[in-house]
Amino acid sequence: MTRTGSPHPPPAVSGRRHRTTAALAAGAVLPALFSATACGGPAAADATGQDVTVMTFAPSGTGAADRPGMTALADAVGRRLNANGGLNGRKVRVLTCNEHDTTDGATACADQAVGAHAVAVVGSASQYGSNFMPVLEAAGIPFIGGYGLSSPEFSSPLSYPVNGGMPALVAGSGRQLIGAGCKQIALIRPDSRAGDAFVSYLSTAVKQAGIKVTDVKAPEKSNDYSPYTKRAIGDDKPGNCVLSALGAEPTGNLLDPYRRANPKNTQLASVIGSFQQSVVDSTGGDNGPLRGAYATGWFPAESSPVWDDLRATARSYGNGATIDVSDPGVQTTWVAYAVLQQAAGRVDREKPLTAKALRSVLDSGDPIDTAGTTPPLSWGVTNMLPTADSPRLVNTSVTFQQVQNGRLVEQHQGFTDVRTVLAG
Repeated sequence: MTRTGSPHPPPAVSGRRHRTTAALAAGAVLPALFSATACGGPAAADATGQDVTVMTFAPSGTGAADRPGMTALADAVGRRLNANGGLNGRKVRVLTCNEHDTTDGATACADQAVGAHAVAVVGSASQYGSNFMPVLEAAGIPFIGGYGLSSPEFSSPLSYPVNGGMPALVAGSGRQLIGAGCKQIALIRPDSRAGDAFVSYLSTAVKQAGIKVTDVKAPEKSNDYSPYTKRAIGDDKPGNCVLSALGAEPTGNLLDPYRRANPKNTQLASVIGSFQQSVVDSTGGDNGPLRGAYATGWFPAESSPVWDDLRATARSYGNGATIDVSDPGVQTTWVAYAVLQQAAGRVDREKPLTAKALRSVLDSGDPIDTAGTTPPLSWGVTNMLPTADSPRLVNTSVTFQQVQNGRLVEQHQGFTDVRTVLAG
């Protein structure tokens, strides 16, 4: 479905505002990340090849898996691009699709992208990569910047991930907790095959520091995580740390028994996506259970000025949608569209902007600058992770964040590369 229409009231943009002038100037000055190139044609795709179609899909209305901000931001980015010259001089049509968190929904979205002759699927979320990736592969459509929920996103030759998925977050958290002085870490993780891998990544990350890892398997969905929290806290001794890698809703449910337990010596940590600034706010900020908590993220903290452009776009082009700019799915979508725009700008203006042309640029190995939201990204052979499971994983960098004075801020500036951990 294409979302168009007349201007609406400014959208509700969740997340801290830092640069008001940047937000107010969004309609007048197009910042460097989405630089204008030339004016395009009519909004609808046509047979001339001068207009292009892309798709973003994510689940909505399903509960814990919902990522409606990703499709809402895709709409906003499309409006912004078209208001400022289009995609490499071509009008862009952004299709959004509700994946419903089902195999059939994921396949249906991929089929719609194929039917619409989309040149790329951008910044999408689905755990059913085994269903949607073969559809996109058969049509030659690149999958740019998925959220990283399925293994095909890190193995398909047509996938161009912009983050390191959960492996990078869990490995990075291990490195972060070494610096926090942890002597033992209880990992609360899903009782699943993916969760089994988390234990390996964390153990590898902390092995040289001699830190003991306790594996606490927990249901992926539960209303009561009390027994798992109690086991993780244990004797509540100095140097004891608890790392939650359960996901957003389960981690939210885990915080209640953690608050009731009120450990005095145990340090809480998690990964971005399991909690974010909006969760810190809703659980009491500096007076809540996340006070002082550590977090490992793919990108800089929401308070970083690298997201000023994202905030401005959501506010000026969101058409009333609530877009939580602290949400890692929203941030991933932003980075993915930045990659799309940069790659499209390298395609010869005299030639059609096709899926094949985009793949050629992305496969060239030439780095793409994402304005500080990630290190420069490149999907050349020498940049890929030398593993059989995740050969398409190229961004092995993470950021270290911590809740301080009720705000999730960078523990220290810059990226930390965990490539050696992920490569074993």
